[in-house]
Order: sequence, then C-alpha cells, then structure tokens
Amino acid sequence: MSSGSEDTPLEEGAPEGAPEASPEGAPEAATSEEAAARASSEAATSDAGGGNEPSVGDGDGGGEVDSGAEVDDGGEVDSGGESGGGSEPRPAPARRRRDPSLAPPVVRAQARYVRTSARKARLVCDHIRGKTVDEARAILAHTPRAVARDWSKLLESAVANAEHNHELVGEDLFVKAVHADEGPTIKRFRPRAMGRATKIRKRTSHLTILLTPKE
Repeated sequence: MSSGSEDTPLEEGAPEGAPEASPEGAPEAATSEEAAARASSEAATSDAGGGNEPSVGDGDGGGEVDSGAEVDDGGEVDSGGESGGGSEPRPAPARRRRDPSLAPPVVRAQARYVRTSARKARLVCDHIRGKTVDEARAILAHTPRAVARDWSKLLESAVANAEHNHELVGEDLFVKAVHADEGPTIKRFRPRAMGRATKIRKRTSHLTILLTPKE
C-alpha cells in the first residue's frame, strides 16, 4: 500500500548524506572574480594615464593650470589688471629741446564759427594787439562786451599750445597778431504785418591769435 506522498528518488552516482551543491554558488563566485579583475584593470589604467590630468589640490601636477592670464609673444604675463600699488608709473618721454639759434616760433590758435559778428569782435581785438599775455588778460577781463569772453578763451588756448608744443613760458609771450574774419551767415525770417516776412541775419566769425616770445 503506497502512502500519499512519494519519495523523491536520489540522483544516480551521488552518495547518501553528501551535501547538495547550490546552483547559485557558481555565478556568485564568477561575479566576484570579474569584479576583482575589472578593479585591477581600472587601477592599472589610472596609474598609466594619471599624470595627464592636473590635480586641483597639488600645485606640482602634470597639467597646465589656466589662471586667466594671457601670455604674449614676448613671454610676459598679462594678469588682466594693474598690480596693487607696487608698480611705478611709466616715465614721460623726453621732449626735444628747441635750438636757440633758430627763429622764435609763432604759436597760432583759432576759434571758428563764433556766434558774433566780425565787426563786434574787431572792436575788442584792437585793444590787445601787441600786448603781453598778462596785459591782454587784464584788458579782456575788464571789457564789458560779450565777445571778450571768447577772446579770453582763445588766448588761454594759444598759451597752452605754446607751453605744451613748443616748451615756451606763457608769461614771456606777447600778441603778435590778432584778427577776426567773417564766417557764414545764418538766415532766418520773422513774420511781419500784412503777411510780410523780414530777413534776419545771424552773423558768425573766425577768431585768430598769434603769439611769439618777447625779444
């Protein structure tokens, strides 16, 4: 008479009492071996090519560190800004001295399209012709006409040209020549009675000053 459960037959060739082999043991062992081989290959690769990448914390790394500086052809490093107060300013170029044996230079300054008539400008420039710079300044400062301010600015410009371009002393100069020429006239119209129009002429002038050293 057979029981409700049948006995599982033993495999042929396997002795009784021997431990059964786990079917999952072999894949686990293979996986661990593959992981060890992969780790060793990665370590060898990093040792062989590790010198190509720069180290952030190590200043002696094999790679080049880009600090934002540009190197020009001469080998100088441009840091993009001026150093913090340690550098001295560049010295000014030496000016060429004028030969005293030559004729004294004549310094010229001109103001164009001044909004005044040449007639009014001549009434003022006649007072400073032949005067020294100090005398011309005093005359223009006390002249009540509006064009005297334009003549004063032009005089200061001529003095600055003499000192900067010809290395002359402003107090040693005098007004050699001064004149006012007519400039273009601006034409406007004003309405008048009975539909008429009256022409308005806005005069302009060109002012010129010549300075030279006193003999």
